[in-house]
Amino acid sequence: MTKQNEEELSLWKLIKEDFSVPKQNDPALQSSIELFFNYPGVWAIINYRVANALHKKGFKRLSRVISGISTFLTKTDIHPGCQIGRRVFIDHAIGVVIGETTIVENDVLIYQGVTLGGVSLNKGKRHPTIKSNSVIGSGAKVLGNIIVGKNSRIGANSVVICDVPKNSTAVGVPAKVIKRDDKKCKLSHNDLPDINKEMFDYLLKRVAVLENAVKKYEGIDLSSEDKDLEDIYERFIQAMNSIKQ
Repeated sequence: MTKQNEEELSLWKLIKEDFSVPKQNDPALQSSIELFFNYPGVWAIINYRVANALHKKGFKRLSRVISGISTFLTKTDIHPGCQIGRRVFIDHAIGVVIGETTIVENDVLIYQGVTLGGVSLNKGKRHPTIKSNSVIGSGAKVLGNIIVGKNSRIGANSVVICDVPKNSTAVGVPAKVIKRDDKKCKLSHNDLPDINKEMFDYLLKRVAVLENAVKKYEGIDLSSEDKDLEDIYERFIQAMNSIKQ
C-alpha cells in the first residue's frame, strides 16, 4: 500500500483498523467480545475519528457534543481538532487528556493518566507532537509545543517540557533524557533506569570518600559510629526483603 493510499483511508477502514490494534498491543485480550466492554481506549479513538471527521467538515459544535459524550462514557478527553494517526492504542485509557493542537503519529502507545497538554493561551500550536512508534508511560505529562521523537519512551509519571530526541528514553520531573538508541520492545516501558538508585549510589560513594579523608587527615576514630550504621543498614535490608516475600 502506498503512502498516498494510507493517507486516503476511509473513516470506516480507519475504525476497522482501530478495532484490530488491541490484538497487537494487549496480551490480556482473549476474545473480540471484550473489545466492546473492556477497552475504553478503543472506543475513545473511534469516537474521536467520527468527531474529527465532522470537525474537518465544519460541524465543530456537533463534533464537540460527540467528544463530550465520549468523555463521559470512556473517561478519556480527546479534542476533535487534534490529529491522531493510525494504529494508535490507548491502554486502559482512564484519565487520558489530548489537547486540540496535539499531533500523534502512527503506532503510538499511550497508557492511562497521560496528559498531552498545552501551556499557553495562544490560538496556534500549543500542544505536543508525538512521533511514530513512541510510548508514553502511565501518568506522564507532555506539555507545550514540543516534540517527542520517533521510537522514544517517556517513563511513568514523568513531566516532559522540552523536546525528546528520537530513539531516546526520558524520565523524571522535569524529564531528562537518560538513554539513546534504545532498541527494546515498545511494551518494555517498565525497563527504565532507576535514577533515584543511581543518585543514592553516588551519595554513598561520596560519603565514603569524605569519611576516609576525615580518618586519614584528622585522625578521628569512627569505628563505633560505623558499627551503629552497619546495624541500621542491616535492619533496613531485612525489612525490605521481608516486604518482597
